[in-house]
Amino acid sequence: MGRITTIRRALTEGASPLADLLYPPRCPACGDAIGAQGGLCAACWFQLVIPGDPSCAACQRPFGDHGPPHGALCGPCLAHPPLHDGIAAGTLYTDVSRKLVLALKHGRRIALAPMLARLIAARIPAADNDRLIIPVPLHRWRLWQRGFNQAALLGRELARAGHGRLLVDGLTRTRATPSLGGMGARARTKVLTGAIAVTRKQSIAGRNVLLVDDVLTSGATTTACVKALKKAGAKTVLVACFARVLDEALDQARQTKRPESEDPGRHVTK
Repeated sequence: MGRITTIRRALTEGASPLADLLYPPRCPACGDAIGAQGGLCAACWFQLVIPGDPSCAACQRPFGDHGPPHGALCGPCLAHPPLHDGIAAGTLYTDVSRKLVLALKHGRRIALAPMLARLIAARIPAADNDRLIIPVPLHRWRLWQRGFNQAALLGRELARAGHGRLLVDGLTRTRATPSLGGMGARARTKVLTGAIAVTRKQSIAGRNVLLVDDVLTSGATTTACVKALKKAGAKTVLVACFARVLDEALDQARQTKRPESEDPGRHVTK
């Protein structure tokens, strides 16, 4: 297996100069020229906001440099304790992270998946045992229209990086659901009730699960997935995403953004 990997790497590296000649490397967020494929320009990199500590013990919402001590809970988690067992977000949702998500999902630039997954992986705690990686599912008609599930692509890269075993069909979306934008919490819950189902219950019971998606907004869809997984007997469910929408936490998170040399998972070309 190691020999095959070495051969693949050699072939890839050998083809890189030709690929760069035919398709000059450009930043996927702004289009500026960069040194190699698979990275961001320095300007876009520094516009990403990497959530850090201190943060909420339950959902990892960043508190900023002067936040509560380790182990504290944020207001939303105190008011409504989450069903999940933590959130590992690669970035907070900003203009640059939005462009990257749109390029992957609607621009069909699936080659971005490894870079986005590396940022997620930097935030995932080590697993005590072999966890399952399960993507948030798309309805079959949406999957047919798009041609791929972006969450499954990210999950595949996380599995390749050793963060668990991919179970791509662990969950299914039993019916098509409309966009949740503009809906209140009660309406979102009603729309998603019964829309997510477990397809591999025996494989999930008693296991630690990494639930993967590209963007975490209101959390309604992930909550429906977590409910289904916990009902099927999942031991823990950690939510992993590339971008998390937390507008009220952006300023605090920027205060704790790591220096260039300390950013985990960094793959930037200048």
